[in-house]
Amino acid sequence: MLENLGAQHVIEVADGHAALAVLKDPRQIVHIMVMELNLSGMDGVELIRHIAREGGNCAVIVVSDLDQAVLFSIETMSKACGVDLLGTLQKPVAPESLFPMIERYSQLHATTKPVVAVPVFDYLAVQSGLAANEFLPLFQPKIDLATRQVVGVEAFARWRHPGAGLLSPRAFIPILEAENAMIQLTWVIIDKSVTACLGWASQGFALTVSINISPSVLSEAGLAEGIINYVRGRGLSPGSVIFEVTEASTVTDGQHFLENLNRLRIHGFGISVDDYGTAGASMQQLIRIPFSEMKIDRSFVSGAAHNHALELVLSSSLALCRQLERRSVAVGVETRKDWDLLVKLGCSYAQGFYIAKPMEGSTLPAWIREWALFF
Repeated sequence: MLENLGAQHVIEVADGHAALAVLKDPRQIVHIMVMELNLSGMDGVELIRHIAREGGNCAVIVVSDLDQAVLFSIETMSKACGVDLLGTLQKPVAPESLFPMIERYSQLHATTKPVVAVPVFDYLAVQSGLAANEFLPLFQPKIDLATRQVVGVEAFARWRHPGAGLLSPRAFIPILEAENAMIQLTWVIIDKSVTACLGWASQGFALTVSINISPSVLSEAGLAEGIINYVRGRGLSPGSVIFEVTEASTVTDGQHFLENLNRLRIHGFGISVDDYGTAGASMQQLIRIPFSEMKIDRSFVSGAAHNHALELVLSSSLALCRQLERRSVAVGVETRKDWDLLVKLGCSYAQGFYIAKPMEGSTLPAWIREWALFF
């Protein structure tokens, strides 16, 4: 079956120990492992743990005659371990169910670039970069799925380092968080995002901009007052700015955390709960936040079109948004099938690489005009 689907070289092994031996053999290159859960000697769960630690870039497809609840739990565990799980299949396996997973692997890895080590910086280097105005936001479009119109963007902080190039947050956010110094970067991103938003409006594009904000920053006394005065002083409507807090931060009990969020919401700013479904926050903790939209994590979006269990989780999350009368935003939309499923399930907005990667603010108007030609 695999050969008929295009596999050029298939290696068969009897158990998990033999599979690990193949993965460790430098003469063998394994792109995809199709594995059973009920294995002799080492079961599939233990094998997945070893693959996460020793399996390199090998992707996995799990096949089993166990029920969907077990398979969905295996998917969740695999993602938590960092294993590239393409999906799970119940026996008997048919070519029409196996092929989309292999095709998805081909699509995702067709343009994969080698992983580049992140340069290591200290706090003084980050502070120097902030002083030199080297930090900026890139903007990823957010689409209204009902109208296919661009309604907003999310701002992603980047560091344009003179020697190391454009750096992602993992190069500087942990350093700033460790020093409890996120406030300065937050104001840089707010300032440049508001400036970009005003610039787009002057060209006829009325967009919202979503800005991630750390719990440590939200716990600063007087933060909301400063933001309210600044945004209004720049002549931008508060409704054009949405602040994103992670689901994990909803358990925060800092003195000023909820005060700042409530003041921002009262004055017309949007509040979004990001990474919904990943932090295990209770509904009681979640509804303490005066949020206006909920962002469904990519782990429930990407691949849901091929996985019934994921589709059920995604559908229930979207239904919760509707019942709470909140807007829903699906992130990590990577394929047309992801898009079509979200339209079918009634999601409000979508963003992801299928639509566009984060881009410079100056290039956004041209991209919107091009998007309008096709959609």
